[in-house]
Amino acid sequence: MKHLFLCTIVFSMLLLANSSSAQQIDDERFVSYIVDLNKQTLKFYLKNDNGYNFGNHYELKNELKTKNKELIFATNGGMYLKDGSPQGLYIENGTIKKPVNTIKSGYGNFYLQPNGVFYITNENKAIVCETSQYTYSPKITYATQSGPMLVIDGKIHAVFKKNSEHFHIRNGVGVLPNGKLLFAMSKDTITLYDFADFFKSQGCENALYLDGFISRTYLPKKKWEQLDGHFGVIIAEIKE
Repeated sequence: MKHLFLCTIVFSMLLLANSSSAQQIDDERFVSYIVDLNKQTLKFYLKNDNGYNFGNHYELKNELKTKNKELIFATNGGMYLKDGSPQGLYIENGTIKKPVNTIKSGYGNFYLQPNGVFYITNENKAIVCETSQYTYSPKITYATQSGPMLVIDGKIHAVFKKNSEHFHIRNGVGVLPNGKLLFAMSKDTITLYDFADFFKSQGCENALYLDGFISRTYLPKKKWEQLDGHFGVIIAEIKE
């Protein structure tokens, strides 16, 4: 009985250690951030109260401040068209602002199949899936479509080449084994393969590419405050 008790303690300590280590990502190539939807408030933003795109984290931060809300973290949330509108599906506060884009061929990374959808529900559940596997539900509060998928069912996107010569700044999102979200942006240029491998190495079964050279992240906690740029959807953690 005593031996069983000791084994239980050791096992529990190992689980705790693994859980703790999952929260500490020390890869200096990336600005990474973990979000627990059960404890943190994550929202998607596109337009301000006057109907104009925020366009960058500076504008969002300022508007939130007027409402006594604090911007804790922000990153651009998916590809967009010339007018700043989302290139694919966009749901905000449960309202479908733009329907899912089912076109399978076109110019740019968005159309590198399979592309995917990142969404969260009113039950604080986060999902990253291929667009073909996405099904609308009234429980979805926020959603954005982008592409390509980085990791699919635990495997790096088959099209990515390990020795690729295509280097860009990149940002993306994946779901960790414990259900929490992992956001990451490369500090320097990186290939799609190596970017995907980062998410895979953290245990993400599925991860989605959000965008490339225009990527910006606002994360004062890690002394990373990019407030410039001009893009579409913004994914943000706020403190109310």
